[in-house]
Amino acid sequence: MDQDQDRLEVPLYRPYEKLIQITVRGRKFQIPENQILLRAFQYLCPDTIPYGRYCWNEECQYCRVVIRKPGAEKASQALSCKLVAEEGLEVHELADELVWGLRKLFAAGEEGSQESGVRSRNDSGPGPEK
Repeated sequence: MDQDQDRLEVPLYRPYEKLIQITVRGRKFQIPENQILLRAFQYLCPDTIPYGRYCWNEECQYCRVVIRKPGAEKASQALSCKLVAEEGLEVHELADELVWGLRKLFAAGEEGSQESGVRSRNDSGPGPEK
């Protein structure tokens, strides 16, 4: 029983003092510093990313992204479960699983409310559309 209680007290995010700005597919977002990118995506979409098919240890490849780090000339591939996000990071391409998990960010942006964090209750997850 004590072991289960200890597990519940493990923080989801690494300690942070401020938010940093990253760009995902041309849109700017604020995320906590010192986080791996996949965890930062979970911060942005806490109701979908935890339910994705991610292994969190680089075996599944479902979290693959194409990024450009600040100051880099070329974009490169990375796994968001292993990449620590940094100020100015640009994410240009997302694996299909991440597109699904982050879809509310981009759907909300199309309605002009992306910055406000407004989430739709009509989206019930993967599967056939109603």
